[in-house]
Amino acid sequence: MTLLIFGTTGQVALELQRIAPEARYLGRAEADLSEPERCAEAIRTFRPSAVINAAAWTAVDRAEAEEDAALVVNGQAPGAMAEACAALGVPFVHISTDYVFDGTGEDAFKPDDPTGPLGAYGRTKLAGEQAVRAAGGPHAILRTSWVFSAHGNNFLKTMLRLGREREALTVVADQVGGPTPARAIAAACLAIAHQLQDDPEKTGTYHFSGAPDVSWADFAREIMIQAGLACTIGDIPTSAYPTPAKRPANSRMDCASLSVFGLDRPDWRVAVQEALTDLGAIS
Repeated sequence: MTLLIFGTTGQVALELQRIAPEARYLGRAEADLSEPERCAEAIRTFRPSAVINAAAWTAVDRAEAEEDAALVVNGQAPGAMAEACAALGVPFVHISTDYVFDGTGEDAFKPDDPTGPLGAYGRTKLAGEQAVRAAGGPHAILRTSWVFSAHGNNFLKTMLRLGREREALTVVADQVGGPTPARAIAAACLAIAHQLQDDPEKTGTYHFSGAPDVSWADFAREIMIQAGLACTIGDIPTSAYPTPAKRPANSRMDCASLSVFGLDRPDWRVAVQEALTDLGAIS
């Protein structure tokens, strides 16, 4: 399989490099997502057997002030990639987000549930989904949530740093979702890309998040326990921690349809231990 992957520095891209070093990776210097046609041209030139898009605009709050720029990266670029893949008849795997939903209720969102983004980031990611589907080629849109790893900036690393500096922290407790290890997302993308080659009928939109569902505050508590930190976590409501972009209160996602690929939800608690080991926080 000749695999082309967009992204080199993000959490999922870095994990893909660990488990699929033989793939061809394109960073911003080779294919900047702010130039969609350049991304499409890279696909036409390389002519891979499958493509994974592991690059995106992920600055959720900044997207509120720069939605047009975020839309190019999250909406237009995936569409251009998908069109190039469709013309070649090769599978395209695209990572999306729980932010395409409005976060209401307490039930887990199914892939075919109505969308309703609360802010700019969610709107741009939804536009990307729509463009990928409209391209008409074999594809999988993989919605995920609360991504963490030993790389980059993420909640686990922030909590680990603050837990070493402070005796107590307050963390939002009324947002619930599935923390998802980047390594598991990378492995899922590879499995899906391989299977779509053999069975393009598996084209569709899927959910992939860690289990069990948990609040940010309880996620933080588990990090402190596993890291052996004495920092205590106090619960606060979302209203006590205002941000430019509104976050979904309910990020639970129904991942049952992933069974067609033989994939299950990963246990994020195991992945926390692995990430802490990678960071040298535990032995």
